[in-house]
Amino acid sequence: MTLSIEEIRQAPKALLHDHLDGGLRPATVVELADAIGHPLPTTDVSGLGDWFHAAADSGSLERYLETFSHTVAVMQTEENLRRVARECAEDLADDGVVYAEVRFAPELHTEGGLGLDAVVEAVLAGFAEGARTAAENGRPIRIGALLTAMRHAARSMEIAELAVRYRDTGVVGFDIAGAEAGFPPTRHLDAFEYLQRENARFTIHAGEAFGLPSIWQAIQWCGAHRLGHGVRIVDDVTTGADGEPVLGRLAAYVRDTRLPLELCPSSNLQTGAAASISEHPIGLLAKLRFRVTVNTDNRLMSATSVSREMALLSEAFGFGWPELRWLTVNAMKSAFIDFDERLALIDDVVKPAYAKLIAG
Repeated sequence: MTLSIEEIRQAPKALLHDHLDGGLRPATVVELADAIGHPLPTTDVSGLGDWFHAAADSGSLERYLETFSHTVAVMQTEENLRRVARECAEDLADDGVVYAEVRFAPELHTEGGLGLDAVVEAVLAGFAEGARTAAENGRPIRIGALLTAMRHAARSMEIAELAVRYRDTGVVGFDIAGAEAGFPPTRHLDAFEYLQRENARFTIHAGEAFGLPSIWQAIQWCGAHRLGHGVRIVDDVTTGADGEPVLGRLAAYVRDTRLPLELCPSSNLQTGAAASISEHPIGLLAKLRFRVTVNTDNRLMSATSVSREMALLSEAFGFGWPELRWLTVNAMKSAFIDFDERLALIDDVVKPAYAKLIAG
């Protein structure tokens, strides 16, 4: 039986790959843009939401990147950053997300004169406010930040140091993002080696637009604890003479070491990694028992939520409550918070709720 979005919204979920500047409410973009005089494609709230999705869906990288120019433009003050972060926490909690790691690139929010520390503190304050409101509404959420460095820039060490500086006040890890081709993760090796020396956690965008070399470098050179997307690991899975899947060395390593894959199905359709949800590699990767997690990437650009992503997988692959529980536990096991806190969420929140759903 296919599960609906509304049914899935009632289940506890965990989210590891979500971009703050890709998840704004259209109404908030309109309001904040008007206040600073930033021109938008349309000021009709519903129409703007449709525009973001259509532009991201167009197949044009230029139009896709234009979507972020509008969201980042309205995220240049402490007040606006705080509001966007607060609404992010509230929206995720409303969708039934009980644990979330939301990433943003501090260096993109300094055009109005803010320093990196001020950017981080504003976002963390917003997350805390949103979490308090969510708890008061009976939908508690634990939300942490991932600080992202842009892989085409040269500030990764600075951002890595920032992540370590704020790791006890809400930052749970580090990430690099941006165009993979021409900007390999090894360009930022000093930052990753610094993080390893500091016992800090990090994920790396790899294996989305670019293939196996990007994944290999992220793991074996840089020491990634998770793969941001990682969907192209399927390129190292072939079909044997007996029709059964055969894992190459890299794919076997990823599966054997339980390296988490932060898969984002709808986003992958927009970037061309799959032609449809039913053809998305997540079906095969889940069947082969990789450490698969389900994520949103950019909720505004993909017009999605965690519940919607799971509903699409339920329809395409027949995923029921047991499979959604497995995906959620996978994500919680892979979270960048301490073991005791992860275990408490799994044992006290996730498993009891799914046990009731499975029992009917």
